Amino acid sequence: MKRISLALALGLACAAALPAVAAPKLADSIKTIRAVGPEGLGNAQASAAWKDISSAKASDLPAILAGMDGANELALNWLRAAVDSVAARELAAGRKLPVSALEKFVNDTKHSSRARYLAYDLIRRVDSAKAESLIAKLQDDPSTELRRDAVQRQLDAAAALTKSGKTNDAVAQYQTAIKSARDADQVDDIAKTLKKLGSPVSLPSVFGWVTDWKVIGPFDNKDRAGFEKVFPPEQGIDLAAEYDGLNGKVKWQDFKTTDDYGMVDLNKPLGALKEVTGYAYAEFHADKARPVELRIGCKNGWKVWLNGKYLFGRDEYHRGAEIDQYRLAGELKPGKNVILVKLTQNEQTEKWTVEWEFQMRVTDALGTPIASAKK
Repeated sequence: MKRISLALALGLACAAALPAVAAPKLADSIKTIRAVGPEGLGNAQASAAWKDISSAKASDLPAILAGMDGANELALNWLRAAVDSVAARELAAGRKLPVSALEKFVNDTKHSSRARYLAYDLIRRVDSAKAESLIAKLQDDPSTELRRDAVQRQLDAAAALTKSGKTNDAVAQYQTAIKSARDADQVDDIAKTLKKLGSPVSLPSVFGWVTDWKVIGPFDNKDRAGFEKVFPPEQGIDLAAEYDGLNGKVKWQDFKTTDDYGMVDLNKPLGALKEVTGYAYAEFHADKARPVELRIGCKNGWKVWLNGKYLFGRDEYHRGAEIDQYRLAGELKPGKNVILVKLTQNEQTEKWTVEWEFQMRVTDALGTPIASAKK
């Protein structure tokens, strides 16, 4: 959890001298903070409100934390700083934090994930045993922050088992942890550890990569104009069609990636080319309508459509790629859904610029993989 040192310093320096703020005024001050906006909108009022909130008592911490529910990023920063300031001042004065109330707050999943994690962190500062018993039950929590710490606790236990020679028990612990892990780095680390322990897992299954595609190209991307140019696949999908490509006629062809990390490498079916544009098409079947995230990792220029609706794109090249680099919110409809990815390659010829690839998976908001209902 990141700290805002300036706010803490302000809280310790001046909030202690202020009288405790009354409950109605506290509510008004929180409301003022929540109204802060971009480009300094409401900052003067928020600054005054922050001083009021920072003079609150420890018993007011759950109310301040609740003010984070549904707040914008700027308001979250103000309120998080106020929570830190109150806690630091009260602890410095030898007073206690309301651990029971904070525990109740953590266990209420209706509250903001960030606020719940901050409440847990406050408990951890003053009662490590209580924090330990609390986090032990949260490996499947809807808060990614709390879930991550809970999974890390499992990983620490598994590492201790490995060190003591209890390999079978360690493997069982790691296998349990990987089912709950949602952060890509944790999943990757667990999978690598299980492989070292002689119990490999299927990374494509764990991550839930989209592996079955149809690809077409190359089309032109000279002078990087292809990113904005509308080629036939963007005008409508006809898998039987043939189009004029960069070097002659092109048509859709099947491509299945077997890469552990789901990389769809267009160099393989279309050739190792530069200054080109390609497309990848996948069908994803859903048994019901639901919100999803299309999570893509890519170091080329790219655009993504879901059911013909443009979601997002990036016109940049070879700046690095990572799992779940971009998270695109979308809506699945019952039955067949269509994913279209446009992938552009630039003119650079250095060895480290040859990649013309992407990886994609469909998940819920937590990163839980969602499998197509039909292969």
